[in-house]
Amino acid sequence: MTDSPQPARKPNPARAGVLFYAKDPARLSAFYERILGATVLHADADHRVLKSADTQLIIHAIPEQYSRDIVIASPPKAREEQAIKPFFTVASLEDAERAAEQCGGRAAGPVWPGPGMRVRNFCDPEGNIVHLREMLPG
Repeated sequence: MTDSPQPARKPNPARAGVLFYAKDPARLSAFYERILGATVLHADADHRVLKSADTQLIIHAIPEQYSRDIVIASPPKAREEQAIKPFFTVASLEDAERAAEQCGGRAAGPVWPGPGMRVRNFCDPEGNIVHLREMLPG
């Protein structure tokens, strides 16, 4: 009896994550790839699925009939009215700030101390506000 090749196993779907709607999915993906060190698991014309050490992000293109009237400022204007603010852990807030500026985003506001961490808000290239955490040693 010969062993037949086994089909490649697909990774299990994530149990939790964040879905962002985007006018420019490739640009938003590049931002989170850089900031979070995320890798692309899947990409097509309308979706990009990213995986970082802690979470999975899905970036979904806003359909053209809705996105044509959306204007994204440069630098992006923070969407202060958003009802949710995702948070992610990064190795360094300073490195995240440099990467954000290079990828069309920006730091937003001061660095705050937290229990065992330092935190800061960031604005991604489309104006979504995210909370980044740098864990402190000890």
